[in-house]
Amino acid sequence: MCRSNKSPWVCLTCSSVHCGRYVNGHAKKHYEDAQIPMTNHKKTEKQEKVQHTVCMDCSSYSTYCYRCDDFVVNDTKLGLVQKVREHLQNLENSAFTSDRHRKRKLLENSSMNSKLLKVNGSTTALCATGLRNLGNTCFMNAILQSLSNIQQFCCYFKELPAVELRNGKTAGRRTYHTRSQGDNNVSLVEEFRKTLCALWQGSQTAFSPESLFYVVWKIMPNFRGYQQQDAHEFMRYLLDHLHLELQGGFNGVSRSVILQENSSLTASSKCCINGASTVVTAIFGGILQNEVNCLICGTESRKFDPFLDLSLDIPSQFRNKRTKNQENGPMCTLRDCLRSFTDLEELDETELYMCHKCKKKQKSTKKFWIQKLPKVLCLHLKRFHWTAYLRNKVDTYVEFPLRGLDMKCYLLEPENSGPESCLYDLAAVVVHHGSGVGSGHYTAYAAHEGRWFHFNDSTVTLTDEETVVKAKAYILFYVERQAKSGSDKL
Repeated sequence: MCRSNKSPWVCLTCSSVHCGRYVNGHAKKHYEDAQIPMTNHKKTEKQEKVQHTVCMDCSSYSTYCYRCDDFVVNDTKLGLVQKVREHLQNLENSAFTSDRHRKRKLLENSSMNSKLLKVNGSTTALCATGLRNLGNTCFMNAILQSLSNIQQFCCYFKELPAVELRNGKTAGRRTYHTRSQGDNNVSLVEEFRKTLCALWQGSQTAFSPESLFYVVWKIMPNFRGYQQQDAHEFMRYLLDHLHLELQGGFNGVSRSVILQENSSLTASSKCCINGASTVVTAIFGGILQNEVNCLICGTESRKFDPFLDLSLDIPSQFRNKRTKNQENGPMCTLRDCLRSFTDLEELDETELYMCHKCKKKQKSTKKFWIQKLPKVLCLHLKRFHWTAYLRNKVDTYVEFPLRGLDMKCYLLEPENSGPESCLYDLAAVVVHHGSGVGSGHYTAYAAHEGRWFHFNDSTVTLTDEETVVKAKAYILFYVERQAKSGSDKL
């Protein structure tokens, strides 16, 4: 209908092909038009079942029911859905499809001016690759795009040895995974590596991370299904599972051997969480000192806690300030959130401290110090909070610096740090658009080779610093500034 070659969906009832809802929505309109003849007479139970119109994404081979408004993971008794997948895969690998692909490339090249940028007077191609939305997976896409622009972290995974390709009939072919396959031999590290390798190659405008999402379903049950998830929660689960898998070795190569190839990751100052250090803790790992003082006898208790990110409250006095240019009251800054996190706090009645000297729970004060800063400082702004019945969003604008975030005043021993080691520059920002954690949409801004890009699922656009600083940040990734004369650089 619209001649679009983006996101083709085939109706499994009549075999007609239309574009998806994020293009022009003709596949959904086709379903709606098919329901009209049934509205004027009574439906029997059998007719009711027939109306579960199912279609298939020709790119990712996932199936979707418009009546249920959800993706379908099961099959018919005769395995008809899988047969359609195999047929589409055969078409994709045939010479006929290759010929159509060449013609499509010619069409893409004719419109290449939309992907060319002027940089320092010369023309360069926009090589950024988007990530397809597999059904409310924008939370995953935003985190993946942010991590892909943290260079040392990304390069480490891209340089890992790859798993050998399957032999036999499936060699070199894309395979579609379902939950019923029972494949326990999955590797999050390998699928994460392949996804990072697919980004920034410029060979395609969008990559479909269905293999990675399948592994996420297998090892992280909390993220099964296609409902919206919390991006920060996903990031923590992802980093934790990458860390655990790297500790156990990968592709037959010991984790310790891989780490020894990069001297910057085996420095004595690295942070260990749940055992030996990996690239996750070496880059994101820091150490907090938790200091608690009994207000009755003055006994001081100190505890050291490793962290991969810091979750910061937005101070209550700023919660009515929604936009950067709003005039009612002072502007909330990232420094205000950091100060609130590290300031001395008196614990309330529900958090009484068990004093070992007094032998009972007493009123006390608590204060955090940062003992060791990480190479990449991940700051999570706590925008969602529970009320009596629901989880609300704090929509306050928080001003944050693009360069030169100074963390020296939050250190336990600032005199032992160098002049550059406490300065951080922004690498990526994850933004939540919408009013609630179970709804809305996630996008990301990230810097790549001196330019800022906006990642909105499969769409990637060049943007500027003025746009980035206006964003209502949810997660901020700051990279330690490189020392001008140092040898240990990110």
